[in-house]
Amino acid sequence: MIILSLIITLAYMSLIGSFIWGFSHVSEFELENIPAKTKFTVVVPFRNEAKHLGKLLRSIEALNYPNHLFEVILVDDESKDNSLEVINNFILKSAHKTKYNLHTISNERQTTSPKKDAITLAIKQATNTWIITTDADCELPKYWLASFDEYIQKTKAICIAAPVDYVNLNSFLNQYQILDILSLQGATIGGFGLGQPFMCNGANFAYKKSLFIAVNGFNGNTNIASGDDIFLLEKVRKTHPKQLHYLKCKQAIVTTQPQPNWQGLLAQRIRWAAKTTAYNNWFGKLTGFIVLLMNFLAITVLLLFFIDFLNFKILLWLWLVKFIIDLVLIFKSASFFNKKHILKSYFLSFLIYPFFSLYVVFFASFSGYNWKGRYFKK
Repeated sequence: MIILSLIITLAYMSLIGSFIWGFSHVSEFELENIPAKTKFTVVVPFRNEAKHLGKLLRSIEALNYPNHLFEVILVDDESKDNSLEVINNFILKSAHKTKYNLHTISNERQTTSPKKDAITLAIKQATNTWIITTDADCELPKYWLASFDEYIQKTKAICIAAPVDYVNLNSFLNQYQILDILSLQGATIGGFGLGQPFMCNGANFAYKKSLFIAVNGFNGNTNIASGDDIFLLEKVRKTHPKQLHYLKCKQAIVTTQPQPNWQGLLAQRIRWAAKTTAYNNWFGKLTGFIVLLMNFLAITVLLLFFIDFLNFKILLWLWLVKFIIDLVLIFKSASFFNKKHILKSYFLSFLIYPFFSLYVVFFASFSGYNWKGRYFKK
């Protein structure tokens, strides 16, 4: 048991340590206010997002980017609330200010993945060279498109992942989610720094329309409801690895809404976990396996200690190693996202995380999940 614990712990230390190294080797991108050139089509699928769309639309209106260089396509996926009314009211009230092309289309279901259908339909109707996706519950920073434009002009990138953060609220649940996404963003950026990109977030993801067509879009994984971001990333990693980049830029950080309760967070994480078995990226699978083993080991040694089967020093050593190595990665991520104040909740979140993550894996392995009022089988 001791030897096995040592092997798993060393593997975990090596993995997280490599992410820390990789994170530092992705240079932070600074804007230089060069003339804009890139034409974007912003794609936003939505379903029952009336309470969030107003903030998104106002943040789009506030973008500091030439109006003639971007359009916005909002794809309604059979909303049951007044989402369309919110959008139409915004268009009417902002007609004198909104000079860019913003319009809504209705989703056309072709597969078992409504979000992929929505994005595919929007891309078919897109008139611009670059596609950039976000979610209806997001707020966009003022220089969002400008950040992508300058990065595109300075690199040969044809697919770009970018940072996502949660809105900061005063609750432990919110702080737990922020710490969680900081760890995910740290691993994401670290993967790019290692030359092994394996994660991204569709709330802030850009690629050339011609690239989407060249890799046959989402063909091959439309049987899985989510994963419009990860599965496309995997295709690009295979076909154009040198032109797949991460935009590590503070002016490009998109903020999204955290889950309002633990039940919602659990459902979201089960949905995320359900797609992992379909991943083709060996590094992503290895990462998930090592993290799962470490969380399982952390709980196992705790139980063994309580039944007097394990020495306290071994328990302390293992938990302390995990505590420190995780903290270093999250600290680096928190520094970039300007969220170091969240670290006050790290200790309690650290104790909860192994139990929560294993609970998610267990349910994701044996059950389907609800998403936007629909049930999806595993």
